[in-house]
Amino acid sequence: MQELHDAPLAPLTTFRLGGPATRLVTATTDAEVIAAVRAADDSGTPLLVIGGGSNLVIGDKGFDGTALRIATTGFELRGTTLELAAGEVWTDAVARTVEAGLAGIECLAGIPGSAGATPIQNVGAYGQEVSSTVTEVVAYDRRSGEVVTLTNEECAFSYRHSRFKADPERYVVLRVRFGLQDADGLSAPVRYAEAARALGVEPGDRVPLADARETVLKLRAGKGMVLDPEDHDTWSAGSFFTNPILTDEQFAAFHARVRERLGEAAEPPAYPAGDGRTKTSAAWLIDRAGFAKGYGAGAARISTKHTLALTNRGGASTEDLLGLAREVVAGVREAFGVTLVNEPVTVGVSL
Repeated sequence: MQELHDAPLAPLTTFRLGGPATRLVTATTDAEVIAAVRAADDSGTPLLVIGGGSNLVIGDKGFDGTALRIATTGFELRGTTLELAAGEVWTDAVARTVEAGLAGIECLAGIPGSAGATPIQNVGAYGQEVSSTVTEVVAYDRRSGEVVTLTNEECAFSYRHSRFKADPERYVVLRVRFGLQDADGLSAPVRYAEAARALGVEPGDRVPLADARETVLKLRAGKGMVLDPEDHDTWSAGSFFTNPILTDEQFAAFHARVRERLGEAAEPPAYPAGDGRTKTSAAWLIDRAGFAKGYGAGAARISTKHTLALTNRGGASTEDLLGLAREVVAGVREAFGVTLVNEPVTVGVSL
């Protein structure tokens, strides 16, 4: 294992923000990951696990403890079963499954970060979520001190949530297993309307896998959602807020506020979310509350390409970013009575 002290963490995040860690350990095998976690737990040292750093907001003071960077590798394909080491670069793994002619995660192309983070967040985009293909997650259980294998059902997946996110101090993901589909080189049914339009097909149709992947990459790039060191719109964590899910009563109140503010003909985005709940669009809320693309006066601003992304224009601090996030949350709450929730994990700070 590589070990550094007073180590900068900002370069390990896509925001390029945050202070140093007291100690940074880089693990390249599962055994090294487990050893580092056990050493921290045995000594009572705070532990921060870092994968690709694409969903992480670290405070300017940094992290007083051990930061563990998981850099394990492993891509194993057996028929339609895929096993990825937690440290594998996710977007590269998606590309390899498309090359192998297997469907199920092709619309998750271009999402930054590591494979081990995908079940934690139940990563999703363009009509796909990893919960539909994850079969098992192998993790180190810090409570029992053992390596455990959790089934899809045991992962308790929901929208941008899982058992791992609900209990973040318990599990460290080591490997993720997926069940993909051999559809003769075709994608899974295209479920997202925007992707279907871009592909020139109807929702539910299948297309060649490579076409699905390339279309999603183009759509993401157009929104600043594909990492590019030269493009400050990608110095972000992607979508900073989750799409709100409202009860029937909450949605009725929200709908009334929309019409009061925007006119009787105004209709907010609404998607069934099960159990008498409706999902609406965080990006729509932000835009209609008056926060346009590029909003902001300092080094932290809303992306010029997508209102749902907060960005570091270079030289920003974490407090600059949080100040902007708080302004957006307050503005949306005042305008529509809906409280946005941040999607990235915060370390040493909060909204």
